[in-house]
Amino acid sequence: MNVDLRPFTHADADWLVAAHADLYAAEAGFDAGFGALVGEVVAAFLRDHDPACERGWIAWQSDARLGSIFCVRAAPEVARLRLFLLMPEARGQGVGRRMLETCMGFTRDRGYARLILDTHESHRAACALYRRAGFTCLSSRPVRSFGQNLVQQRFEIAL
Repeated sequence: MNVDLRPFTHADADWLVAAHADLYAAEAGFDAGFGALVGEVVAAFLRDHDPACERGWIAWQSDARLGSIFCVRAAPEVARLRLFLLMPEARGQGVGRRMLETCMGFTRDRGYARLILDTHESHRAACALYRRAGFTCLSSRPVRSFGQNLVQQRFEIAL
């Protein structure tokens, strides 16, 4: 699949929030709280991010957005992967792997020692991708979030 990874811009914000809210509602039954949380994360990134050590990418094919991935600073030597989304039409074609590799390369290039992320066990394809990339699941705990009973997981990789 011929996909370009372009830097996230203000023009992508509305799409990013709506795509997350709509896809997670349809696929996981998440309530409106999820879209609100994504909106807060995007607004904070637009307002506060440091371009020297934080970045977001949008996957594009022609004039269509297909996904997103972000690297934000969690601590001086720790980066956090956020807002990883891949639209259904782009799944299973290596796009997610490429997005993850791009994010991991950026974290290494910026001198981070570790990359962490939080996800839910129900995102089986994403969890498998993380494990294939060398991430380890550090914790797993039941939570009630976004109107659903979920198992929240924290993954980490040493860079």
